[in-house]
Amino acid sequence: MALKTLDHVNLRTKNLDAMIAWYGRVLDMHPGDRPPFPFPGAWLYANGAAMVHLVSVKDDPAPYRPDAQLEHFAISADGLSTFLAHLREQNVAYRCGVLPEMGIQQVNIHDHDGNHIHVDFAPGEEADLIDYDGR
Repeated sequence: MALKTLDHVNLRTKNLDAMIAWYGRVLDMHPGDRPPFPFPGAWLYANGAAMVHLVSVKDDPAPYRPDAQLEHFAISADGLSTFLAHLREQNVAYRCGVLPEMGIQQVNIHDHDGNHIHVDFAPGEEADLIDYDGR
């Protein structure tokens, strides 16, 4: 077996509507087809693929455990300078970095619930990698 790509990430949230809005506004992911599960949630799509599954835990009797969150998940992308300009326009704070020896350029952001996401761009994409505080 050879693994190829990550299919999706599933996030629990007490803020379903706010999370849907954030992913739409910041990462251009929007709700799409989702099986008729007996609990509220949304599957968020980008380029025809469901990338982020949200599950509402607002009325869930199972306790929400912040310590069970992922440290981060990553999404690869093209158009680094356009993405950074979009984040500044949306007042989304970010921190940039370049992976030593690999040259992959990472833009680190946090969603409405505080989940860490880094969006990865190929070496050589031209952009000002100065961190932005969201103001």
